[in-house]
Amino acid sequence: MITDLKTDRFEQTRQHVHPGCVVCSKGNGQGLKLNFRLSDDGAVSADFNLDSDFEGYPAMLHGGIICAILDGAMTNCLFACNCVAVTADFQVRFRHPVATYQPACVRAWVIRYSSCLYELHAEILQDEQVKTTATGKFMKQSHLNRDPKA
Repeated sequence: MITDLKTDRFEQTRQHVHPGCVVCSKGNGQGLKLNFRLSDDGAVSADFNLDSDFEGYPAMLHGGIICAILDGAMTNCLFACNCVAVTADFQVRFRHPVATYQPACVRAWVIRYSSCLYELHAEILQDEQVKTTATGKFMKQSHLNRDPKA
């Protein structure tokens, strides 16, 4: 039951503060529509398989799309912690190309946090190989979680 409550809170936060997100919104017609799910260890993950509309070089996912996916995973991980924050610093390491038309998975988790700063790590795996890693620092923005009608 606790997992269900945490999942409900995660979904509500995401829908409330990120309704048009290019990475995770179901309502953004131009978006990636990644469906993040919670893991028992507190991480979030999402499977994806993108086509040539998102490539840079032939058969390779564009680096900017990769960065957006990693950043979106970290943001959704913070939603799972009931935290709304914005990216303050983002470092990415491209280890191997992420292929288009092949299943991949992004995963993100919190490394450390203080009262207003969160540090997270994320990675993209494809064919059981880590293709890309990122570390991000996020600044808590509680005012973004307020009801705009209030």
